[in-house]
Amino acid sequence: MILFVFPGYAYMGSELAALPGIRVGRFSIDRFPNQELHAALQTNVASEECIILGTIAPPDEQLLSTLLLSHTLKKEGARHIIALLPYLAYTRDDKRKERKSLATAWVGALLQASGVDEVITVDVHSTEAQDLFPLQLVSLSPANIFAQEMVRLSLLNATIIAPDEGARDRCQAVAKAAGMAGEIAYLVKRRTQEGVIHDNICGKIGQQAVIVDDVLDTGGTLVSCCEQLQQLGVRDITILVTHGLFTGTLWRKLWAFGVKRICCTDTLPQAKERALENIRMLSVLPLLCEFLKMRPCNAASAAT
Repeated sequence: MILFVFPGYAYMGSELAALPGIRVGRFSIDRFPNQELHAALQTNVASEECIILGTIAPPDEQLLSTLLLSHTLKKEGARHIIALLPYLAYTRDDKRKERKSLATAWVGALLQASGVDEVITVDVHSTEAQDLFPLQLVSLSPANIFAQEMVRLSLLNATIIAPDEGARDRCQAVAKAAGMAGEIAYLVKRRTQEGVIHDNICGKIGQQAVIVDDVLDTGGTLVSCCEQLQQLGVRDITILVTHGLFTGTLWRKLWAFGVKRICCTDTLPQAKERALENIRMLSVLPLLCEFLKMRPCNAASAAT
């Protein structure tokens, strides 16, 4: 198995390359003088299983580079191509609406057309996103990572809260991994022209809460959620979020609504830059390593 690592994920690539049966492949992505992208391989990939570790999140160059590298690997005879994308961008555009894009299906079709056979990610946004993907999509759960952090922070008596009904399964998985038997609460979310509004809560809550979600982007949903919880008397809030985009500055308002700490994983390189006293990075490397260890070795795969 040959691992091709984009520069932003070098911090993961070195650890994954140390696994048995995995070696690092060399490649380059450059631009011609007219700014068109060009990929070149320095590793023979004929009949090999290849992994691309990177992201398709903006800027758009990252998506194009991933597609071009995959196409080049397939052109050079790679037997099976896995796109290891810890954060799978474009999966929040997963609803069929008249005259609107369906970017989840679109990006899946692009990956498939460029030679990708399988996508591995962490905590895909929704089951709808998985259903829309035209190729095999494996979503790894960070529940054990979050459960371990709750134990470390002595939060097993806190109320786990989903920011909307769709996040309940994610919260249930964390509660189960942490061995918690308490009720999961969730907030009722409405979208208006002004933004996200939470105006009701289902379930009992205490003064200490843990919100579990998959993405912290601008923070609009979480700010509204925490504002509502503060009005209900919650005084200590911990946010566990898988993908930390930290777009803009709105998310900084979280500190004003009782949030004591944000814990997010390192699925995105820019999230690591946010590692501050109250923002803690949790590594998904153990999750990725364990999954890759469980895969059949190259020889076994080739024999089947």
